[in-house]
Amino acid sequence: MQQIERAKQVFSQQFHCAPSLAVYAPGRVNIIGEHTDYNDGFVMPCAINYGTAVVGEKRDDQQFKVYAADLDQWDCFSLNEDILPVAEKWTGYVRGVVKFIQQHCPQFKQGANLVICGNVPLSAGLSSSASLEVAVAKFCQQLAALPLTDTQLALIGQQAENQFVGANCGNMDQLISALGQQDHLLMIDCRSLAIQPVPVPQGLAVMIINSKVKHDLVNGEYNQRRQQCEQAAQFFGVNALRDVSLAQFQQREQELKALDMQMAKRAKHVISENQRVLAAVQALQQGDLLQLGKLMAQSHDSMRDDFEITVPQIDYLVELAQLAIGNEGGARMTGGGFGGCVVALAPQHKVEAVRKIIAENYQRQTGLKEDFYVCQACQGVRLC
Repeated sequence: MQQIERAKQVFSQQFHCAPSLAVYAPGRVNIIGEHTDYNDGFVMPCAINYGTAVVGEKRDDQQFKVYAADLDQWDCFSLNEDILPVAEKWTGYVRGVVKFIQQHCPQFKQGANLVICGNVPLSAGLSSSASLEVAVAKFCQQLAALPLTDTQLALIGQQAENQFVGANCGNMDQLISALGQQDHLLMIDCRSLAIQPVPVPQGLAVMIINSKVKHDLVNGEYNQRRQQCEQAAQFFGVNALRDVSLAQFQQREQELKALDMQMAKRAKHVISENQRVLAAVQALQQGDLLQLGKLMAQSHDSMRDDFEITVPQIDYLVELAQLAIGNEGGARMTGGGFGGCVVALAPQHKVEAVRKIIAENYQRQTGLKEDFYVCQACQGVRLC
């Protein structure tokens, strides 16, 4: 728990006392189920061993004084006044969470000094923002003994991102950061919030390769995709694309294409991706890495061709990883798109081959130097 120790050290330096409360929330990687969460669909992420630490101490007033150690930036706001956005992006995640905690629990007026430290790569599609939101939410809950469950804290984090920061994300990132389980992937039904833990098969490695192509979802493409999905749901006369089967889609596919080709492609991705998540749960339970690899490849092709959210560098990384993995697992883009990371699942004995083929080819081809992580599936938010 390096981040916690660092945060405590920084807190002592900045506030000249030791913090009495320490919280840690992990980032996540999504194994399969991309852009399905805001369509009320299925996802299968795991919490990872990179995350955000928040440590702090009560104040005797209603001020929140926050120090972001990694950025060397301060923010200060009062719980007695309307909490409004300011320029620095990171403050939106903190202020937004505190604002919506107050909406749910109007009695929350307890001021605090706090320090934030994290090691989730930023803008890489590994949920640095959700990790921060969930950590801050848990901190507030513990600070004032608020009657909120971890699921409620996750949904408050999502509310902050949607309504305060302005990124129209679904609920997956916050839910997995709050509810993750050691050595398990979680299949989450994003409508009912039902969770099915899926054990990571013995000896299976979760690799994350950061393309170093940065993305920023607050503007444009992400919100546009969400709108297209909502319009497609209206076309089918349902609440969300979750309610359309593959057979129903195929019946009306030509009609939808004639109306709006892009919308038809977006809908096809979401509807087929939901099926792939359910099939991937089965493949993992049976230890069928060949089938898992096929599903991950289909997912990536669908994101590239139908949802149109990959970039050439990401496609190349997937191609390289798959060459090394062969039929013993798979690779696909993970996260919102337009850069970010690739996730690869394969037996431990394949890790070096994947690392090697990417190290030898990616930078030479793209001019970018990748980051390579081997991750463990971890527990969600916790007190330290």
